[in-house]
Amino acid sequence: MRDSISPKGVVAITLRHADGSEEKQVVNNLVVQAGLNYLASAILASQSPAFGYMAVGTSGTNPTLGDTALGGELTRIVFSSSSTANGVVSISTVYGPGVGTGTISEAGIFNAAAAGTMLARATFSPYAKGALDTITINWTITV
Repeated sequence: MRDSISPKGVVAITLRHADGSEEKQVVNNLVVQAGLNYLASAILASQSPAFGYMAVGTSGTNPTLGDTALGGELTRIVFSSSSTANGVVSISTVYGPGVGTGTISEAGIFNAAAAGTMLARATFSPYAKGALDTITINWTITV
């Protein structure tokens, strides 16, 4: 018998335009090698700092295991909320009006406000986030 841990993630993105209309999509993510290494070392020692930031960016290049940063980061902010239960991590981050304005086509989870370790990265069809729009990203990682 062989046990393995293979974290998998799903990212749900909702762009709410200033006029109230919405665009939505759901995509899978890739837990990158740096994130896997971080998780593995957490088994034997407390890891610090914890993951607490989500970044959005402009690159539509597919995630690879060796990624350590977004392809074109626009902004990074603290999670709006997060929780864990039964091996599932749920994260929600809201980019309100004036935050992350631009064409967004990637997101990542990090443990620092700048640089740091990236846990996971996802790319998706681009969203044109206007200055008055709000984008909400709900990320679920199941271990």
